[in-house]
Amino acid sequence: MSRKMKKILVILSLVLILSIVLTSFGIAYAGGVRGVGLLGSCFFLTFGILIVLAQLVPAAMLLSSLIGTAFSSFRTGELPIRAT
Repeated sequence: MSRKMKKILVILSLVLILSIVLTSFGIAYAGGVRGVGLLGSCFFLTFGILIVLAQLVPAAMLLSSLIGTAFSSFRTGELPIRAT
């Protein structure tokens, strides 16, 4: 991967994390959390969302490949299964 592509990916990942942090900060503030608890709940929500996303992306990839293999045939003489 080129150096320019790495910079773009770093910037995009930082923007994603920053947007999640600001959203969770806003949710916690609107919920009435003030003071040091605001930072704690912000970090809790942010890392919770990041962990869920880190688990959701590979699970979606596995599910899509499972669906793809269920409805397509590896042999050229066979017809794929019809879901009707």
